[in-house]
Amino acid sequence: MMNYLEFEERPWGRYYVLQDEATYKVKRIEVEPGQRSSYQFHHHRSEAWTMVLGEAIITLDDVPNSYKTGETILIPVGTKHRIENKSLQLVVFIEVQTGTYFGEDDIVRIEDDYDRL
Repeated sequence: MMNYLEFEERPWGRYYVLQDEATYKVKRIEVEPGQRSSYQFHHHRSEAWTMVLGEAIITLDDVPNSYKTGETILIPVGTKHRIENKSLQLVVFIEVQTGTYFGEDDIVRIEDDYDRL
C-alpha cells in the first residue's frame, strides 16, 4: 500500500504527493495509455522527472524526445513541457519540484486536450 499526503485524479491519469516541504515537493505521477498532460510551464518551480515505468514522449520548448525507465529530464522554471504516453501500458514517473511555490495554480496551460485553459 502506498503512503501519500495528497491524491488527485486528472483526465490523463493521477498523481500522489509523497513529500511536501518548504523547498521541495515530490510526486508519483501516472499517465494512462494514449493520454497526455497539458502543454504548460511554471513561474515558481523547476522540475526533475525520473521515469520509473514505461516509455513516454516528453516535449520541452517544442522539442519532443523519447524517455524510458531509468532516465531523468530536467525542466527549468519557465520551460514549456508536456508528457505523452503513446504506449499501451501505464507510464509512471517521479517528479521532484524545487523552487519557491508548489501550488497547482502555478500551472500555466498553453494547450490542453481537456479544455482546462
